Amino acid sequence: MDRPQQQWLPPLAPQPVPEPAGPASPPPQRSGLKRISGPLVVGLIAVLKWGKAALLLLPKAKVLTTSGSMLVSVAAYALIWGWKFAVGFVALLFIHELGHYIQLRREGVKPSGMLFIPFLGAVVGTRSLGGSALAEARVGLAGPVLGSLAAAALLPIAAATGDDFWRALAFTGFFLNLFNLAPVVPLDGGRAMAAMAPSVWFAGFGAMVLLAFLWPNPILILIVLLAAFETYRRWKDRKKPLEGNAEYYKVAPRHRFAVAAVYVGLIALLALGMDVSFVERTLADA
Repeated sequence: MDRPQQQWLPPLAPQPVPEPAGPASPPPQRSGLKRISGPLVVGLIAVLKWGKAALLLLPKAKVLTTSGSMLVSVAAYALIWGWKFAVGFVALLFIHELGHYIQLRREGVKPSGMLFIPFLGAVVGTRSLGGSALAEARVGLAGPVLGSLAAAALLPIAAATGDDFWRALAFTGFFLNLFNLAPVVPLDGGRAMAAMAPSVWFAGFGAMVLLAFLWPNPILILIVLLAAFETYRRWKDRKKPLEGNAEYYKVAPRHRFAVAAVYVGLIALLALGMDVSFVERTLADA
């Protein structure tokens, strides 16, 4: 038998061995600030566009009544602090806003309602803050005055019961009112500065920007965005003959001094209240 013939083939050239591919680079991700600021900008535009109309419709909207929004806020805060502390905190917010409400009525302005917004506080709907910067300052300071008295009223309860719960709630109330005295609109301290020195709004805005940069969180970023819009609008229009703005910021020196005395006195007393009500926590308590 004939053996099968073998066909000669040229030797194969050595093929280069591919180098192992490195780990796939992850897709670029947006920073936390960008992820947060995007929705906040959209939300701010919505607030500026529809917020005023919503406040005017507030008395007619059954879902957004004061009691209904209070219950929603209590439920939201209870997820973090428990229902007992949440009820106390919302009560302090209510008393703070009640101060604004009462003073608005005294200035001849009829408020349209009170709305509680979880994690942002509360707001009293109104068309005006009075006919002058002095009236605006009185309305702005009335909230921290009444709110500070409410927080201070918790200290005797804490002393009588020996329960740190009441001290912690008082501390939170003092801090809430002190933060609201930051000299930037639309916070209460910015309202006071309308009668004292509107130029301080820029210093307050810069401090708020720095605070948001050092400790970024959605609430601070939203306040910065609102403050930027409101400060620019009010500073631009402060000398225009619109709705009496030409006379709006004229405040007598004695009234300016009185507002400054209440403002500085509140800051000092609230800082003292926070020091007295501070509760030392250890790792065992956490």
